[in-house]
Amino acid sequence: MTALTRFIGRLEEALLAALLVAMALVTFIQIVLRYVFNSGFTWAQEATTYLFAWLVLLGISYGVKMKTHIGVDVWVKKMSPRAQRVAGIAAAGICVAYGALLLIASLRYESVMVTLGIEAEDISVPRWVFLLSLPVGFSLLLLRYALAAWGILAGKEKGVLLADEAAETIKGMRQDLPSGHGRTR
Repeated sequence: MTALTRFIGRLEEALLAALLVAMALVTFIQIVLRYVFNSGFTWAQEATTYLFAWLVLLGISYGVKMKTHIGVDVWVKKMSPRAQRVAGIAAAGICVAYGALLLIASLRYESVMVTLGIEAEDISVPRWVFLLSLPVGFSLLLLRYALAAWGILAGKEKGVLLADEAAETIKGMRQDLPSGHGRTR
């Protein structure tokens, strides 16, 4: 992992934490203002919506990085190691193409929004500023999928790594059992 990818990863985690805190604070303050003081900010709901959009779009790539996305890989696990690698390369290629498609579409949309110059409804800022979440999020997604594809091509990984909920559940159940019960020898 290069210094750049480590930096991007740390920045990504810091941004995700900051966005979550900002969303919670804006929502909490708005609730207190509304129910205690019978007032509030007109921009709070829109701000929370944009913060949530940033959180989701950054979170997608973070999920790829942390290998927490789920997938159906029951057939792939039954394949030979060579076939698993081929399937992994194909899946990574599809994911890279998907990420590139989303990035291109978001850049086109962003360009239209800049040209139109529309402002956000309740915040006096051009809407395209908030919508930068799309190309930024999809750029990070493309980067994560490209790194996953490179890991497969370099032989470091067998495929696009996913969360294996069944294996984690079975492991957790075995750890909860008293010693000697339900364990195979």
